[in-house]
Amino acid sequence: MSIEHPSFGTLPEDRVIIFDTTLRDGEQSPGFSMNLEEKLRMAEALADLGVDVMEAGFPIASPGDFEAVRAVAESSIGQSADGPVICGLARSGREDILRAGEALRPARRRRIHSFISTSALHMKYKLRMEPEEVLQAVGDSVTLARQFTDDVEWSAEDGSRTEPDFLCRCVEAAIRAGATTINIPDTVGYALPEDLARIFTMLRERVPGTEKVVLSAHNHNDLGLAVANTLAAIRAGVRQVECTINGIGERAGNASLEEIVMAIRTRRDAIPCDTGIRTANILKTSKLLSAITGFDVQPNKAIVGRNAFAHEAGIHQDGVLKNAATYEIMTPASVGWTKSSLVMGKHSGRAAFRDKLRALGYGEIGDNQLNDAFRRFKDLADRKKVVYDEDLVALVDDEVVRGHDRIRFVSLEVQAGSKAPARATLELEIEGAVRTATAAGDGPVDATFKAIRELFAHEAELKLFSVGAVTGGTDAQARVTVRLEEKGKMVDGQGADTDTIVASARAYIHALNKLLVKRARTEPEALSA
Repeated sequence: MSIEHPSFGTLPEDRVIIFDTTLRDGEQSPGFSMNLEEKLRMAEALADLGVDVMEAGFPIASPGDFEAVRAVAESSIGQSADGPVICGLARSGREDILRAGEALRPARRRRIHSFISTSALHMKYKLRMEPEEVLQAVGDSVTLARQFTDDVEWSAEDGSRTEPDFLCRCVEAAIRAGATTINIPDTVGYALPEDLARIFTMLRERVPGTEKVVLSAHNHNDLGLAVANTLAAIRAGVRQVECTINGIGERAGNASLEEIVMAIRTRRDAIPCDTGIRTANILKTSKLLSAITGFDVQPNKAIVGRNAFAHEAGIHQDGVLKNAATYEIMTPASVGWTKSSLVMGKHSGRAAFRDKLRALGYGEIGDNQLNDAFRRFKDLADRKKVVYDEDLVALVDDEVVRGHDRIRFVSLEVQAGSKAPARATLELEIEGAVRTATAAGDGPVDATFKAIRELFAHEAELKLFSVGAVTGGTDAQARVTVRLEEKGKMVDGQGADTDTIVASARAYIHALNKLLVKRARTEPEALSA
């Protein structure tokens, strides 16, 4: 049975709305943070991917969050008649909803997503509210949100652990007040697939009006069941799924967009539904997020891990050579995988370099950023015999993805060896001014990090220092990951260079810039959904 929706018109029964919350729930996860420019780049990639709803942030969380939601709403993405609905999160309080409404006002298609906890545990210990007070807040929040938009979503935080009768009463109150989407989150990743199927079947059978709204599932991955729970919800009648790129999110993360979408596409026999996702853009969107956040996906990650379509066992290799379908249930090209081609070298020109970056998912790049990235590419091509796509991605991250950082690497000179303490002379550009410092340390990395601390004083502790290679060979670029922690806020930074010490400096500086973004964020109570 089709549903009439204020943002989507008539929705066919088999159409699943993809609600992406990478910019909101994903960005809340420990170590992850994005500045305004990074959020806008990610928003462009998500729009190109074809997500239906983009949860751009939590406007009341901080001035930065408000500005990010407002910027997405004002951008070409937010102004497009056929682009994603721009969504802002709000608790049930009046100030949250007013703030969300103001941030979203410029968007051509907008949604306010209001939530409140409904489980006995959360009501007693977190909200300190009686059930009747919560029920009243549900209706009041949706009614207020409807003053800003006809598209209002209501969520029952910790819905999977909510007493069934009370959950039904809350859902009924939200629908009666004007909610057009009802979301039941498995906030702590506690549910099993049969639990989700039972909950949504119960709501459809017991609550008047559910046939006129879109039911939505938002599952966390604490037991590794987020995608399985989401698919079970779809089979029980849910027609919106809330997910993130690479499955990022609070604690163990959210349901992974790429896994849900490809499961629907691959198993139409069991899940006769469809999405609007352009699956060939999945891989480049995943890689962009990894570059922005500094978090790579694990090699065996479904769909986007580098081993997802790799075959090492002889029996598997033999089968794939004869017929790829013997061991591949989807084609690599269907999600954006292509073989790395050695097309870039020291004789490549600026136009070819720009075209290559577009093909790798970087879109339009400003002339200044392009010039800086091209200069680094030429330097790299002089030092490496072969420049792979992975080398280019690692190289341009500093110039393109991180082009608006407050602290930027300029140069580094290191003296090291077995006869004397290491010394590092470092130049950084901080808030537009170039500063220099020299420091000694127990090895070149320690000396470099001490020089960074001298130039930009901070109390963050180094929690992780990890070195890997972008590609093979002794001339490979080193990829370094640095994790910093300050007052409970944790961030990861990455840097790449053929010189491991330079890569280390870039990674530490990347982490510091992310920490500055985290410092500006003051998360209100009851943030999770």
